[in-house]
Amino acid sequence: MNPLFIGPILEIGKGIINRLFPDPAAAAAAQLELLKMQQNGDLAQLASETDLAKLQIQTNVEEAKHANIFVSGWRPCCGWVCAAAFAYSYVLLPTLQFFVFTFGTTTMVEQLSRAPALELSEMMPVLLGMLGLSGLRTTERIKGVIPPQS
Repeated sequence: MNPLFIGPILEIGKGIINRLFPDPAAAAAAQLELLKMQQNGDLAQLASETDLAKLQIQTNVEEAKHANIFVSGWRPCCGWVCAAAFAYSYVLLPTLQFFVFTFGTTTMVEQLSRAPALELSEMMPVLLGMLGLSGLRTTERIKGVIPPQS
């Protein structure tokens, strides 16, 4: 379940419990049961996510061991393609534009203006996913699963 919804759902559950159980002791016991259910659900979800991550790591290791380049080399290939597109878009093309606009002729400027600009909005999720940069790491740190870096 989305961690942003757990708090409000818990508050709604507490409100319902307080209305159904006017006795403070019974209400406290029902709230404790609600918290236990939430904790068990979170732990079960964390365990399933950990199991999935372990299976993915095992798959990655087996793929890397494979002798066929089409099995073991697809991740590095995707990484190099993404890195080349990133370097072209953010390093090579701006550098060329600077030198041509500064020192070039009108013909060179016209030719460079026709240079293709890559659409990085579709490539960046692949690159960031391969690098492991996503909001999941931040969520794990907020939940306390991963200690914050110092």
